[in-house]
Amino acid sequence: MNEPTARQRRAPEDAPFRPRRARPVGLAVAAGLAVVLVGMAVGLSLAESTDWTVLDSVFTTVFGVLLCGGIVRVVSVRAVPTEEALVVRNVFLTHRVRWEEVTGVRFGRDDPWLVLDTGDDEELAVMAVQRADGEHARAEAQRLARLVRRHAPHALRD
Repeated sequence: MNEPTARQRRAPEDAPFRPRRARPVGLAVAAGLAVVLVGMAVGLSLAESTDWTVLDSVFTTVFGVLLCGGIVRVVSVRAVPTEEALVVRNVFLTHRVRWEEVTGVRFGRDDPWLVLDTGDDEELAVMAVQRADGEHARAEAQRLARLVRRHAPHALRD
């Protein structure tokens, strides 16, 4: 039987939006960094020819945890559609934008990620749809525009 490949399968219309390329790369970098820093902290604390102390190992481990946590947070951006709103989790803040508040969905050629135009001429970056994802990102931008039209058909400007 010919089953569709992962690339050919389409996301359900209400599926969360997530970056495709940044996520696996960022998680691999965070894991590798954690292994290197913990290995360094343990190795240097056990070496007899260094002045490395237990406190140095603790600080290195804490630094590694903070750095890896920051990387994980960056690659964990997402936008989750609900019946009432789009919940956008960017790196630092989470926003809940009601569908009726969305006046436009932009994904211009020079934009690093999708931008929602909201009431009062405000903009909200949706970092979950990133230019680096190429054709997938364009398809996700179109999917988000369809969701806006479905939930608030009067909201989008022409």
